Amino acid sequence: MNCIQYNDQYFRSQFPSFANVCKYPTAIIQTFFNTATLYINNRAGGCFCGGMNLKRQTFALNAMTAHLLYLNDLIASGDVPAITTGAGVDKINVTIEPPPARNQWQYWLQTSPYGMALLALLQVATVGGCYLGGAPETAAFRRIGGLVF
Repeated sequence: MNCIQYNDQYFRSQFPSFANVCKYPTAIIQTFFNTATLYINNRAGGCFCGGMNLKRQTFALNAMTAHLLYLNDLIASGDVPAITTGAGVDKINVTIEPPPARNQWQYWLQTSPYGMALLALLQVATVGGCYLGGAPETAAFRRIGGLVF
């Protein structure tokens, strides 16, 4: 089974904000791509990719790489990957509100625009599921044909 490898030209064309080779050397992006494979499997096809085709899976890996690079830049600049709803000056009060998310995974992905694109892709790619055997009537919300139970 083949593995999806990092393609520098393709990544930079998908995410132009990382096109600056001086700021984002290929070796650094390659390192973040390798980290992204811990979250998104890079084995092409089969049951390892969650039902995604090669194009979707490659985008998912690149979006995760961009998400990790974005968060790295955010943290390096001293920012917090969260929504600030209030601030103070004397005795320093800061109020942070997390984006609406069902779980910590969704919250983490919503901290960057690339993570939000990845989350949307993963939700689209995993909708439905597989239907194996039996009458098609049992897979529908209502009866769709001539079978009577």
